[in-house]
Amino acid sequence: MRIEDVAESWEVTDSKERFTARVISVRTDTVRMPGDETADRDYVVHPGSVAVLAIDEDDRVLMIRQYRHPVRRLLWELPAGIRDVPGEPLVDCAARELAEEAGYRARTWHTLVDIYTSPGMCDERIRIFLARDLSPIPEEENDYVHRHEEIGMPVEWIPLGEAVEKALGGMIHNSPAIAGILAAYAASADGFKGLRPADAPEA
Repeated sequence: MRIEDVAESWEVTDSKERFTARVISVRTDTVRMPGDETADRDYVVHPGSVAVLAIDEDDRVLMIRQYRHPVRRLLWELPAGIRDVPGEPLVDCAARELAEEAGYRARTWHTLVDIYTSPGMCDERIRIFLARDLSPIPEEENDYVHRHEEIGMPVEWIPLGEAVEKALGGMIHNSPAIAGILAAYAASADGFKGLRPADAPEA
């Protein structure tokens, strides 16, 4: 059997929106299961996100620390954000997040890995990009104003190997950060030559 995720949609006999907010909503779908039974499945509807594994010439990963209220923790993460501009190329969204959250731009972009954050209860998908050939954005060119959790958010550079150790050691918990760190470590074996282009289609 070929090991590759494929599109599939089982029959939905009923669907109810339970809750809607600024970014997400919650639905209950009644789904026809094998054996001709039906079962209710509750899930969060999400517009999707992007994240950026930015790595410098010294093989250090750029990480930010942000408060995440649902888990009551300060988490080390990658620059990331919601896909909130209809029709915008994902790499442009990622470049904007890297600029706004970390104050950097990159000349070289590749698709690193695509993930569903929690497919048993949410349809959010994240494309994680690899960004290289980085340069800081001059202060006079960066007019983004940080608000809420982003105020005072530190930016740190961590050697890629050390980031892997911290992920495997339970010191980093954010799922896109862990996926991006481990994927970058694996992809670095051939100098990132095996990665897909930044505009690769999402399957």
